Amino acid sequence: MKILIVEDEPKVASFIKKGLEESHYEAEIAYDGISAEKLAQQYKYDLFILDIIIPGITGLDLCQKLKKLNSNVPVLMLSALGTTDDKLIGFDAGANDYLVKPFEFRELLARVKVLLRISNPAPDKANNLVVGDLELDLDMKVAHRGNTHIELTAKEFSLLEYFMRNSGRVLSRNDIAEKVWEVSFDFGTNVVDVYVNFLRKKIDKGYDKKLIHTRVGFGYIFGDI
Repeated sequence: MKILIVEDEPKVASFIKKGLEESHYEAEIAYDGISAEKLAQQYKYDLFILDIIIPGITGLDLCQKLKKLNSNVPVLMLSALGTTDDKLIGFDAGANDYLVKPFEFRELLARVKVLLRISNPAPDKANNLVVGDLELDLDMKVAHRGNTHIELTAKEFSLLEYFMRNSGRVLSRNDIAEKVWEVSFDFGTNVVDVYVNFLRKKIDKGYDKKLIHTRVGFGYIFGDI
């Protein structure tokens, strides 16, 4: 998801950008209304975070311009002006939500998630497998963890699918070899362990919450445990 932050205070803009990127969003900054309008015309964004008081074009005018470009892209308006009348003026200009400064980042993030979820409804997940924040698309043969797209080889996909279909169960190397490789496990080879490590690097590396767990003497267990 790509977000444009329109904020003329560098510290505030940097604070928002850093927080969004740590939450796995792509974020850019425009420090004035004219630059923001040009960026919106050139690139596709999923959300605008817009301060009302900015140079070049007022935030209210810019919001109306952005909505004319694409009415489906939500606008989260930021302002130190917090009366009911101020908020109504913002909503009349086309804002989808209104957040009063100062604010905690976690509240901004919660509002961002809601706006993005509403404007980008989840596809039919009937043919998807989901464990924790990991989703496996059985049609497209790809995985997503949070907002991160994960490319898989054919064998990695088969292994992950088997793990996810048996989430919470201890699976021996023999179980895995028979179901994924369709052969009896050869105790002289470490092919299962090698592919499990390949998968770990793709879906667990960089995440505090691990999904693939080793059960010494037994095999592996997959899940958000």
